[in-house]
Amino acid sequence: MLLITQTALELGFLYALVAMALFLSYRILDIADLTTDGSFVLGAAVSVSLAAAGHPVLALPAAMAAGACAGFVTAFLQTRMGVPSILAGIITNTGLYTVNLMAMGWKSNLSLLKKDTIFTMLRAVSGRLGSAPLAALWEQWYELLLAAAVTVAAGVLLHLFLGTRLGLSIRATGDNRDMVRASSVNPAFTVTVGLCAANALTALSGAVVGQYQKTVDINLGTGIVVIGLACLIIGETVLGRRTVGRGIAAVMVGSVTYRFIYAIVLYTKVVPIEGLKLFTAAVVALAIAAPTLRAGAGLQRRRLAAGRKGGR
Repeated sequence: MLLITQTALELGFLYALVAMALFLSYRILDIADLTTDGSFVLGAAVSVSLAAAGHPVLALPAAMAAGACAGFVTAFLQTRMGVPSILAGIITNTGLYTVNLMAMGWKSNLSLLKKDTIFTMLRAVSGRLGSAPLAALWEQWYELLLAAAVTVAAGVLLHLFLGTRLGLSIRATGDNRDMVRASSVNPAFTVTVGLCAANALTALSGAVVGQYQKTVDINLGTGIVVIGLACLIIGETVLGRRTVGRGIAAVMVGSVTYRFIYAIVLYTKVVPIEGLKLFTAAVVALAIAAPTLRAGAGLQRRRLAAGRKGGR
């Protein structure tokens, strides 16, 4: 059970970056960005390729730069070419399939077998610890510590960025583009910066996951946008989203919660492995519909209460 909990925490923090990216694009900018699937694989492909070449640390900023480029293409299609946001994401995502294959050396999968990663580099620190119990504890938890550190650092930086003048302009763009334009701020620029930052976060998630799993597959990102939305909605249901800080914390809580639910379903075998995709879709649908269902239930209770008073 400890292993299941540890794995759920590790994956929860790693995939929280995707939910954080969707928080920026979907909640802040009010744009349904479907570039997420392709950007995730792009980050993993660049990261694994550079790690295989002996540069596991350099792979992370390189993957983020590649993801930002993907976000720029999507933003360019929206703001300059007049393509609707959903179609722009689909077009970019389709083109990224070839780009991802190119980044992987025209192979459908790539492995880091017997290669150094940021995780193996951190694991080597245990040899420098004098205490044997401390070294054993480090051997067990170093992956979780690194995953949590990367995600928390990204969340803090995103919170600080959204508090700057440019960040406030991005937030205002999602609320009212006409007001932003009247304030002499170009909404095309703020949308571009926002989508670049969101896809950089998605690519960072793919980069760390690729080195965590020591492999990347061309279909690794299939359905990742649905998982990210599930984490986002679950977190907002638990913590709410009144402030930016709470929203960023909510995506982390939602991602960890989703991974725990996923792990429990796998452990108890309530749902067969073949039905996990259907289970994920059902969780997302219920999470998204939860506010509407609560409002409907409240309205029904008020109607029943009014009916009882009228009867009296």
